[in-house]
Amino acid sequence: MKNDENVKAMKDSREKWEESTLDKALSRFPERKEEFKSGSGLEVERLYTPLDIDGLNYNEDLGFPGQFPYTRGVQPTMYRGRLWTMRMYAGFATAEESNKRYKYLVEQGSTGLSVAFDLPTQIGYDSDHSLSQGEVGKVGVAIDSLKDMELLFDGIPLDKVSTSMTINAPAAVLLAMYIAVAEKQGVSEEKLRGTIQNDILKEYIARGTYIFPTEPSMRLITNIFEYCSKNVPKWNTISISGYHIREAGSTAAQEVGFTIADGIAYVDAAIKAGLDVDSFAPRLSFFFNAHNDLLEEVAKYRAARRLWARIMKERYNAKNPKSMMLKFHTQTGGSTLTAQQPENNIVRVAIQTLAAVLGGTQSLHTNSKDEALALPSEKSVRTALRTQQIVAHESGVTDTIDPLAGSYFVEAKTDEIEKKAMEYIEKIDEIGGAPKAIDMGYIQKEIMDAAYRYQKSIESGEQIVVGMNKFQSEEEPVKDLLKVDPKVGEMQVEKINQLKVERNNDEVESKLKALRNACESDENVMPYIIDAVKEYATLGEICGVMREVFGEYEQAVML
Repeated sequence: MKNDENVKAMKDSREKWEESTLDKALSRFPERKEEFKSGSGLEVERLYTPLDIDGLNYNEDLGFPGQFPYTRGVQPTMYRGRLWTMRMYAGFATAEESNKRYKYLVEQGSTGLSVAFDLPTQIGYDSDHSLSQGEVGKVGVAIDSLKDMELLFDGIPLDKVSTSMTINAPAAVLLAMYIAVAEKQGVSEEKLRGTIQNDILKEYIARGTYIFPTEPSMRLITNIFEYCSKNVPKWNTISISGYHIREAGSTAAQEVGFTIADGIAYVDAAIKAGLDVDSFAPRLSFFFNAHNDLLEEVAKYRAARRLWARIMKERYNAKNPKSMMLKFHTQTGGSTLTAQQPENNIVRVAIQTLAAVLGGTQSLHTNSKDEALALPSEKSVRTALRTQQIVAHESGVTDTIDPLAGSYFVEAKTDEIEKKAMEYIEKIDEIGGAPKAIDMGYIQKEIMDAAYRYQKSIESGEQIVVGMNKFQSEEEPVKDLLKVDPKVGEMQVEKINQLKVERNNDEVESKLKALRNACESDENVMPYIIDAVKEYATLGEICGVMREVFGEYEQAVML
C-alpha cells in the first residue's frame, strides 16, 4: 500500500466486491444488528483491509520485539524464552491461613505470589481500631505488624520468589515490613524481587483506599522510588494501575489514557524531587485489566506499549531503553464475572487469559469462577491457575512473538486506541496534570459516563451477558464457598495486645518520634519507617503519625 496505484486498485476491488457479492448476501441474509461495537463502545467495521492501515510504517510504528517502540513486546524472544509469571492473587483471614494458601499455590505451579490485604490494612488501621470491626480478614489478609508479616512468609524464601503486594496508601509501611522479614531470613535488600502497587492516583479516581492528601502521598511515592533505586534495585516501585479504572467502568481507550496520565504525573513528581529519569523509570511497571473483547484487548496492550515508549523518549528524553519499556501485569476482569451460572466465568477467564498473552503481558493473575460470590476456594483457584498453564503449554500461541501483528483489524484498532488515549492525555495536560484533573473530578466523571452507557446497553439487551440477561436458567445455590471465620477479628486483637506487652515500647515511641520529625522535614521517610517496623510498631501507629502530620484526603464533590 505504498503507491497511489495500489490504493486505487484496492478501493476499486472493494467497491466491486460490495456491489457484486456483499449486496446480494445482505439482501438474502441481513446482518444481526444495525451497528457493531467493541466491548468498550468503539465502532467495528464490517471488514478491515490494507486501506485501514495505509499509514502504517513498520519500522516506526511496530518495529521488532525488544526494540523501540516496543509495540510487539519488550523482550526480543518473549515467551519463547520465558513464560509470563503466573502470579495468583491471594490473601484472607489471618497470616497463618494465607501462608497455607501461598504454599498450596506454589505446589500447584504458581511462579509468583500476590498479596491481597484486608480493608483495614489498605487504609492504615490496625485490627483493633473501631473502624475495622466486621472487616478484618474479609477481602484479604490482616497485617498489623512485622509479626504478621513474618507469619505470612514463614517457610517461603524471599530470595527465591517474586512477590507483588496490592497496597497503596500505606505501601511504604508494607514494603518496610517485607524488607525486615527478608533481613530476618538472611536475605539482603538487593536480592528482593517483586512489586508494590503504590499507585495512589487511581485510588482517588476509582478505588477509594486513600489516606493522605495528594501532595504528601506523592512525596511518599517518590521517597520509595529514591530508596529502592539505591537499596532494592530489582524491586518494581510502583504498578501504575489501569485495572481498577476499567473495573470502575472505563473504556479500553480511557484505561490506557488515564493510566498513562497517572504515569506521567509520577515521573514529573520524581523529576521535581531531583531524581534522574533513568534512575527510576526502569523500575516503573503497569497493571491492566483483561476484558472479554479479545481483539480489542490485544490492541489495547500494544497501543499502551507504543504510547508509553514515545512519551518517555520524546517528552522526558530518556536514554535507557528500559525506561521506555511498558512492562505490565494483567488481571482478568473481576467486573465481568457473574453470580449467575458461575461455570461460565471459567470460559470468560480463558478468553481474557488469551487476550493478555496475545497482548504480551509480563505476569498474569486469573480470577476464579466463584469470585462474584465469595473469596475463591482452593478448587476454583486451581482451575484458574490451570487456565494459564493450558494457554501456556497447549494453545500454541506462545510459540511465536506477537502472532496477531499485521492483522488489518488489530493494527487499525491499535492505532485508534492510541489516538483516543492520547486525546485524553492532552486534555489532562491542558487541565494541569492528573492530580488536578482528579481534584476537579474530570477523570471520575468520564469514567462514570462510560460506565452508565455500558450498564444501559446491558439493561436494554444490546450487550448480551450470557446467563444474566440472556440464556438464563434455574440454578441450585452454589455450594462450598469459602467463608472467613468472624472470630478472625478477635484473634487479631489478641495478637496486637500480646505484641504490645512483649515489645520494647520505649524503643517504639523513640522510632515513631523520629518518623514524625522526618515527616515534618524534607527527609526520605523510608529509613525511619523501616526502623519503626523492626521495633514492631504497628501499621496503625505508623500511619497514625503520618495522618497527624500530613492530614487526610477529602474526595471532590462531583455535580
